[in-house]
Amino acid sequence: MSFSGKYQLESQENFEPFMKTIGLSDEMIEKGKDIKSISEIEQNGDHFKVTVTTGAKVMVNTFTVGQESELEMLTGEKAKGVVRLEGNKLKVTLKGMDSVTEMVDANTLVTTATLGGMVYKRTSKRM
Repeated sequence: MSFSGKYQLESQENFEPFMKTIGLSDEMIEKGKDIKSISEIEQNGDHFKVTVTTGAKVMVNTFTVGQESELEMLTGEKAKGVVRLEGNKLKVTLKGMDSVTEMVDANTLVTTATLGGMVYKRTSKRM
């Protein structure tokens, strides 16, 4: 199943506590909590370009599955990691945070981020 497409955030769980855990300011959390971000994924074989637009903030990450890449985290900080493709899941660990993005079906993208015991889950639907 191809990840390519545009997806709009539909729901999220534990946004505020997770963002506090990773170090976002209360002001940034307040600004971002109600914005329906849009994720655009371009997949060409094992090469991906992921653009996430949240209000005025645009985060772009490009990577090739199985190769070390520098990726921008939710905090804006950059970290190196190796993205793995396991079936319909993209997995990466950056600075102790595990992230899994799964194509649940042809129109639903679920991302789960875990840091320590804190779990943040976001569900997006194809536009």
